[in-house]
Amino acid sequence: MALLGPQQYPAELLDTTMDQLRTLIVVRETGTALGAARRLGREQSSVQKQLDTMNRTFAALCGEELVLKQGRGRDALFTATGEAMVDLARRTLGEWSDGVHDARRRLGRTLSVGTTRYTLGFLLDAVERVSEDYERDDVDLKVTHVRTGDLFTKLRGKELDLVCGSVVVTEGEEAELLAPYEVMEWRRSGLSLLTNLPPDRLPGSSFRARDLRRLSLVVSGGVIGRVLKAWYGPDYRQKLTVGAEIEAAHYGFELLRSGVVSGAMLVTRGIGEAAADGRLPEAGGLRTLEIVGDVGPTTEVLVGVFTRSGERDAYGPGHPLNLLWEALSAESERWWLRP
Repeated sequence: MALLGPQQYPAELLDTTMDQLRTLIVVRETGTALGAARRLGREQSSVQKQLDTMNRTFAALCGEELVLKQGRGRDALFTATGEAMVDLARRTLGEWSDGVHDARRRLGRTLSVGTTRYTLGFLLDAVERVSEDYERDDVDLKVTHVRTGDLFTKLRGKELDLVCGSVVVTEGEEAELLAPYEVMEWRRSGLSLLTNLPPDRLPGSSFRARDLRRLSLVVSGGVIGRVLKAWYGPDYRQKLTVGAEIEAAHYGFELLRSGVVSGAMLVTRGIGEAAADGRLPEAGGLRTLEIVGDVGPTTEVLVGVFTRSGERDAYGPGHPLNLLWEALSAESERWWLRP
């Protein structure tokens, strides 16, 4: 199929604006011109005028209007052409938005950074080192909370340019897992237990991984779930005694401190050390035991900084990504590395 040259595009099509495409999408999402007007902060008559214009345009181009009125109180009816144009509008605006963001990223105008809860303080200290440079160059820095399980997904999708956080690496799978990324490794460690059980019921300062079956455990998804899956398989919940499943660590601390659950909570070793040192007040009163040995393949928690492989090399040393990377490298040498 021959492609049209710029001078051959239909005049009616060239008169269609991105704002009209956005309006079409919002009418589809809200169901009515009134609903779209409320979401867009406009008058209903303004939205209806845009719909009427697009109906005339695409009736001329395609032989069918996009949206048909259904009467007062009823949602607008989108024709087959209308549904197709909504899908095309979403792709068009999405591609333009991605293109603009890529250009801003390349030129150093914007930087999107993700961090987990326990690496946020570390990141903010590094940002302090580059804040003057960012202010001088008018860099738009966006910091977003990211769950461990979403870390690589958001990097691959270019939602984030850099992430501070944790990933689980398993013997034999690490090289393939990390190949698409540049990694600044802060530390590697195993897991610890935080427990409310007295020393006479759970003595010592360490606990063997193979004995986890005999404890009532508080477990979370993310890093902990991935380690347990590597050790015990995807059905680890059936092989262990899970007293509670949680989304956030602080909820597990409360369960143990209140005595609602009598047992132990699996955490990364960094968090266990912070609790033992008194740097994690919400875990106060809980004892820390190091987990030793592996049930399955050797599995570690890698804490560090991640970005897409080769991207830093494509930018100059003064690019915001490289400035922040160097600041994080300098911060990593400080003794108080957070959990």
